[in-house]
Amino acid sequence: MQYLQRFLPPGGGGRMADFLNQFRLTWRLIRDKRVNTLYKLIPFASLLYLISPLDFAIPLLDDVAVLWVGTSIFTELCPTDVVEEHRAALAKGGRRAQIKIDEGDVMDADYTEKE
Repeated sequence: MQYLQRFLPPGGGGRMADFLNQFRLTWRLIRDKRVNTLYKLIPFASLLYLISPLDFAIPLLDDVAVLWVGTSIFTELCPTDVVEEHRAALAKGGRRAQIKIDEGDVMDADYTEKE
């Protein structure tokens, strides 16, 4: 059961809110240049299945399942730090998570150029 929790979106707010958050996360990851281009084909393939006339089971349920599985697999394949950055930005309601640097983290040094 704990393994399945990785595929479920965090937080409450109901299933519709979870679905919208997963859609927003997927859209942000598709637009991110740090994500492998081949991985970006997975959500598009699940959307293609959605509009195709093929149905394996109950029409609406299998479409929803394919979308959920497609976006979940896509999110799992994306780099973890990129996914967490976008999740943090979505949680804050911002466009992109900003990294805050403390003054203690900055090192000041002199340098000279060698020819």
